[in-house]
Amino acid sequence: MSAPKKTITAAVLVIGDEILSGRTKDKNIGYIADFCTNVGIDLSEVRVVPDVEKEIVDAVNALRARYTYVFTTGGIGPTHDDITADSIAKAFGVEISENPEVIEMMLTRFKREDLNEARRRMARIPHGAQLVKNRVSTAPGFWIGNVIVMAGVPSIMQSMLDAVADKLETGAKMIIETIDAGGLPEGQYAAGLGEIAAAHAELSIGSYPSFTDGKFKNQIVVRGKEAGAVANGVAKVEALLHSLRADRTPI
Repeated sequence: MSAPKKTITAAVLVIGDEILSGRTKDKNIGYIADFCTNVGIDLSEVRVVPDVEKEIVDAVNALRARYTYVFTTGGIGPTHDDITADSIAKAFGVEISENPEVIEMMLTRFKREDLNEARRRMARIPHGAQLVKNRVSTAPGFWIGNVIVMAGVPSIMQSMLDAVADKLETGAKMIIETIDAGGLPEGQYAAGLGEIAAAHAELSIGSYPSFTDGKFKNQIVVRGKEAGAVANGVAKVEALLHSLRADRTPI
């Protein structure tokens, strides 16, 4: 019998005043969450911080100590408020300078005379970091320690995530089963569902209401990494719902 895969965890750190102000609507968190679920990484935390060096440094240092990987998005462009690279260098206590390899990459996209000071900011990489390729707009992200630094523009972020995908350590994939509560209100099954969840700490069991076509719809989701445990949890939830439906008094 093969040994069970260890748990691999991750956090996402979204960097940018524009996200916090609402001017830009984040599209990266959901994409990264789907990616992590599909490859067997547990996305455990998401933070959003402004373009403030201390906030970025503190968040990076807290998250990299807690999780296997930290994915950051935003703040590696050409403008004065793109301070992520400098902040990451400070968090790791390393120098940062223009990387000749990045300059050569950018010269495949820009003429040398067009590679102005603003664009050259994107070539500044913390010492010791590996480059993360970007097939969309050339200027790369980077990977230092367990922190993977990517752009905020969704298409570029996705390109960078693709570039590191096969280099990431992954764990057991999450098995997810969804059960329709069949019109039962949450208040009717909440106590029983809580008892099932308490008895199965190896599972994550949640109830998710929605409002569609003028009607409430409740779904119960059972998550786990061991197929037998998930199947057992699903069977208990279905038995609970069946018993509650049987006890309902017809109107």
